[in-house]
Amino acid sequence: MELLADAIAILSRWDVIAALLVGSVGGVIIGAIPGVGPAVAIAILLPATFSMDPIVGLTVLLGIYGSSMYGGAIPAILINTPGTAVNALTTYEGFPMTLRGEARRALSLAYSASFFGGVFSVICLILLAPVLARIAPMFGSREIFLAALLGIILVIVAHRGQTLIAAMLACLGIFINTIGLEPVKYTKRYTFDQAWLSGGIDLIVVVLGLFAISQAFFLLNGEDEKIRLARIRGGLFQGFRELARHPRVAAISGSFGVMMGMIPGVGEFTAQFMSYTVAQRTSKNPHTFGHGSSEGLIASEASNNAVPGAAMIPLLALGIPGEALTAMMLSVFYVHNVVPGPGLFQFQMDFIMALYLALLILNVLVLAFLLVSTNQLVKLVKIPNRFLGVCILTLSFVGVYSLRNSATDCAIAAGFGVVGFILRRLNWPIVPIILGMVLGGIMEVKLRAAMSRVKEPFDFIERPVAFILFVIIVLVLASHIRRVWQESKSRKEKTWSTKRASTSFVGALSRRRNFLLKARGRKVRASRSMLSPLSTDKS
Repeated sequence: MELLADAIAILSRWDVIAALLVGSVGGVIIGAIPGVGPAVAIAILLPATFSMDPIVGLTVLLGIYGSSMYGGAIPAILINTPGTAVNALTTYEGFPMTLRGEARRALSLAYSASFFGGVFSVICLILLAPVLARIAPMFGSREIFLAALLGIILVIVAHRGQTLIAAMLACLGIFINTIGLEPVKYTKRYTFDQAWLSGGIDLIVVVLGLFAISQAFFLLNGEDEKIRLARIRGGLFQGFRELARHPRVAAISGSFGVMMGMIPGVGEFTAQFMSYTVAQRTSKNPHTFGHGSSEGLIASEASNNAVPGAAMIPLLALGIPGEALTAMMLSVFYVHNVVPGPGLFQFQMDFIMALYLALLILNVLVLAFLLVSTNQLVKLVKIPNRFLGVCILTLSFVGVYSLRNSATDCAIAAGFGVVGFILRRLNWPIVPIILGMVLGGIMEVKLRAAMSRVKEPFDFIERPVAFILFVIIVLVLASHIRRVWQESKSRKEKTWSTKRASTSFVGALSRRRNFLLKARGRKVRASRSMLSPLSTDKS
C-alpha cells in the first residue's frame, strides 16, 4: 500500500495531470488523422520533452502511443483507411458494418474492445511488477548484451520476406551509431576529419528524418481526396454489452497483446494476426469474418491496445526497446540520467508503478473523450494531405533545430528524410535502422563491460540467465533457417510442378497436332485412291 500511495502522490502533481490530458486527447486526435500516426507525433514532440521531468515527458509520449490506436479506428471503420498502421485489421470488419448502416455499433464496439485491452494489459503489468523486481537483478552486462542481440535478431526475423533487407538496415543503424567519439577512449571513428561528425549523429535527428520528414514528403507527393462522412447518431455505450457476450475472444486477444508486447521486435501486428486467426478458428460463425464480424473487430482492437503497456517491460526492466516508439522513449531516460534496467525496479519502484497507473488513467480519459466527441473527431479525416505534409515538415525542422541550434542537424535530418521516403516507396522497413542505432549502442557498452570478466568464450554464457538467452538465440536462428529452407523447397516444388504441367500441356498439344496431321494425311490418300479409277476410265 505504501508503494501505491507513493505512485499516487507522483501522479497528483499538476504537471503530470496536464500531461495525462494532453497525451490522451492529443493521441486520439493524431490517430484519427490518416497519414500522421504516433511515430511522427512522438518524433516531433520528443525535443520538447527533454526539458520536462521524466515522469511528465514519458506520460505525454505514452499517452500518444496508447491512445492513437483508439483514434485510428475511426477512419478505419468509416472510410476503410486505417488512421494508424496497426488498425489495418479493423477495416476488415468495421467498414463492412458501416456499409450496412452500423457505423455507430462498429465504433462503440471498437472503443469498448480497445478499453478492455488497455486496462487488461495494465492489470497484468501491475501483477507482474513484483516478479519483474525479482528477475531484473539477475541481468548483468552479459545478459543485457545477449538480450539486446536477441532483440535485433527478433526484429530482423519478424520482417518475413524482407529478412535480408531488415538485417542490412539494422547493420546500417549500428554503423551510424559508431560515428563520432567512441565511449571509452574517445577516439574518433568514421569522422574523416570532419568536425561536424565528431559529435556523432544524434538519434533524435535520425528519428525525425526517417519518420516525420519522410512522411511529410510522402504526403506532399500524394493527392488530396474528397471524403464524405455521415453523422454518427445515438449513444456509444452499446459496445460494452456486446463485448460482454464475447468474453473468451476479448481475454484471448488481450493475452496475445500482453505476450507479444513483451517480446522485442514483435509488436501489434503479430498480436493482431494471431488473435484474429484464433478468434476465427474458434468462432461458431467463421464465415462472417471479413464481412462485419463483431468477434473479429474485438480481436483486432483488444490485442493492439494491450501491446503499449506490455512493451514497457523490456524497456524498463532491461533498458531494451522493442520497437521505434519505445526507442524514442528511451532517449527521454538518458537525457535525465535515469538509466532503465535492473536498478530502476530495485530503487525506483514507485516511478514504475506511477507509469502503470498513468496508463490506466489514460485509458479511462480516452474512452470518456471519445464518447462525447466522436462526431467532432470524424471531421479530422477531411484534412488535406498536403496541408498535413507542410505542417509536419515545418514542425520537424523546428524540433531538429531546437536540439542544438544547429543547421547541420537540419541538413542531416533532411538527408535521412530522403532516405526514409525512398524506403517507404520501396516498401522497405524503417524500424530496423532505429533499433540498430539504439541496441547497437547498448551492445557495445555492455560487451566492453562484460569482456573484462570473461577469459574464455564459454565464460560468457556460464550464468543461468545468459545461457537461457543464448539457447533462445540459437533456437530462433535455427527456426528461421528451417522456415526459409522449407519455403525455398516449396517454391522449387511449385516451380517444378508448373514446368511439368506446362511440358505435359505442350506435349499433349504436340501429340494432338501429330494425330490431326496423320488423320488428314489418311483422308488425302483415301480421296486420291477413290479418284484414280475415274481418271483412268476417262482416259
